Amino acid sequence: MWKWARRLILYGLALMIVVLIIGYVYQRASVRADLLKYKPVGTLHDVLGRKMHIYTGGQGDSTVVFNAGWGTVNPYVDFYPLYDKIDKQARYAVVDRFGYGYSELTDRTRDIDNIVEETHELLRVSGVRPPYLMVGHSLSALESIRFAQRYPDEVKGIVLIDGGSPEYYSKHAPLTVISLVQRFLIDTGVARTLYHFDGFAESLASESNGQKLLPENLKELERLSMLLKANNGNITDEMRQSQKNAKKVLQGQKPLKVPMTIITAGSFGKAAVVWLESQKALPSWSVSGKQVIVEDAEHYRIKPRKPLPSVMG
Repeated sequence: MWKWARRLILYGLALMIVVLIIGYVYQRASVRADLLKYKPVGTLHDVLGRKMHIYTGGQGDSTVVFNAGWGTVNPYVDFYPLYDKIDKQARYAVVDRFGYGYSELTDRTRDIDNIVEETHELLRVSGVRPPYLMVGHSLSALESIRFAQRYPDEVKGIVLIDGGSPEYYSKHAPLTVISLVQRFLIDTGVARTLYHFDGFAESLASESNGQKLLPENLKELERLSMLLKANNGNITDEMRQSQKNAKKVLQGQKPLKVPMTIITAGSFGKAAVVWLESQKALPSWSVSGKQVIVEDAEHYRIKPRKPLPSVMG
C-alpha cells in the first residue's frame, strides 16, 4: 500500500511539474504577443533614469492628479469613469507610478519620498503645471498627503477615495505573501487560463465596478495589464514599505493647510470597525476637512445608478 501511495505521489508531482512548465512557456509566448498590443495611451517621460507614463486631458485652471491604489495595475483604465466626467470642468493627469500601467520598473525602493519625488518630476517634465487637486484611492492616500507636505504651494486640495489614514497603515503590517502568490499564478499561466472562463474577468476586475462602467476596448486593456504587470517587484515592494511609509507621513506636517474631502465607502467596512473609525479621523489631517459617506459603495465599487458626490467645487 505504501509503495503504491508513494508511486502515485511521485507521478502526481511529476505531472504537476510538467503542467507548470507548459503553463510557464504558454505565459512567456503570450506575453510577447500581448506586448505588441500594449501601447502607451499617453506620453512617456524620462524620470530619474527610467520611463514614466502620464495620461492628460481636460481643460481648466487647475489639474486633478489621479493616483491609483495599491495593485491597481492600470490607472488609465481604473479612473476612466471619473476623468471621463470632468474633462469639461478641469484638466486632469493620470499618473502611472513605476511598475504600473505603461511606466517601466525602477530599482529605487518604494519609499514614500521616492514615490512623491518621481510623481512631482513627472508632472514637471510633462508640462502639467500646478495648482494640483490630488486625488488618491486606498493606499495612495499616503502619497497624496505626503505630496502636500513636501510641495504645499502647489496643492490646492485633496480628495481621498476610500483612502486609508496614515495612522491605520502604520499599525497594520502588509501581507506581501498574497502578492507573491498572485504573481506565481500569472507566471505559470494559471491566471491567463482562467480568463477563458466566463465571469472570471468580471469577478477579478473589482477596481472598475466589475467592468460595468468600461467600454469593450478598456475591458481588454485591463486583461492585458493584469497579465503583463500585476504584482511585479515594484508593486510588491510598495506594499512591503507601506507601514514604514505611513510612519514617515505621520512625522510630517499636520494639519495640512489645504481642504480635504474624504469619500468613505459605507459598505466596505461593515466588518472592519477599525477601518471605519480611521476614516472618521482622517478629516483632522486638514484645517478644512470633511467626510462624505457613500452608503452603497465598496472599496472598489459604486453602483452605477448612484451619482458620485460632488467634490470638485
